[in-house]
Amino acid sequence: MTRPFRFGVNMVTPASGTDWGRRCRRAEELGYDVVLVPDHLGMVAPFPALVAAAEATERPRLGTFVLNTGFWNPALLAREIATTDALTEGRLEIGLGAGYVQEEHERAGLAFPPPGERVDRLVRTVEALEALLGDESHVPEPAQRPRPTLLIGGNGDRVLRLAAEHADIVAFTGARQRDGAMTALSAEELDERVAAYHGFAAARETPAEMNVLLQLVAVTTDRAAAVRPLLPHLPGTTEEELLRLPLLAAGTTKEIAGQLREQRERYGFSYLTVLDPYMEALGPVIEELRGT
Repeated sequence: MTRPFRFGVNMVTPASGTDWGRRCRRAEELGYDVVLVPDHLGMVAPFPALVAAAEATERPRLGTFVLNTGFWNPALLAREIATTDALTEGRLEIGLGAGYVQEEHERAGLAFPPPGERVDRLVRTVEALEALLGDESHVPEPAQRPRPTLLIGGNGDRVLRLAAEHADIVAFTGARQRDGAMTALSAEELDERVAAYHGFAAARETPAEMNVLLQLVAVTTDRAAAVRPLLPHLPGTTEEELLRLPLLAAGTTKEIAGQLREQRERYGFSYLTVLDPYMEALGPVIEELRGT
């Protein structure tokens, strides 16, 4: 099944109330389907920001991309989710991840356990939220039943298996940590991760919606020049390999639209997210792809 495209913008740049509302309305004007907020220190707090986004807009869904479960107690998180879903009239999409930034945990005075333990916490949080929000006696009540739309982000087998069991949306990061640094997955590595998800989800009647975060959007007639500055940050990657990475979108509007169609065919990525510095750049591409 080929899903229609959806587009999200992750609002990573803090702003005042007036400017925040203006930028959210601009995202709506450009055709974005989801206004998203990350969960990092130094950025806006997710839930009040999403309520403000709802007040400024009419159509877009509203989501977290993604909550760091190491920051949250499940019972308190369930209260935040239910309240925000009610205040936004059922427009909330809740995104969860295991967390990966050690320095933020240290600044918050929180332990930063090894990867396996962080995934353990993610699993416990998902299961607790399913139970809490699915309980009709839970107060406050979420607007969506049995719970808001759930996105789970990550690439590892355990996270993909969890997404296959619980998530409405699975978000592939297109990168992994190696020796303490983030490195991009090759096109072939991402093929393998997508195949792994489908293996875990084989018993599902309908697989989850597939998401990827585009780390760069450059509308240009010189694709190579647009991605060349990234080469020093990805040692061992050639320019040709860089141009094939699914997390980079460079070219003319029609070339980028063609790239995204090809990636939807190859990987299943129909839900595409950009960081807000690239919000305007993707606008013409959204118009080109709308309805396809």
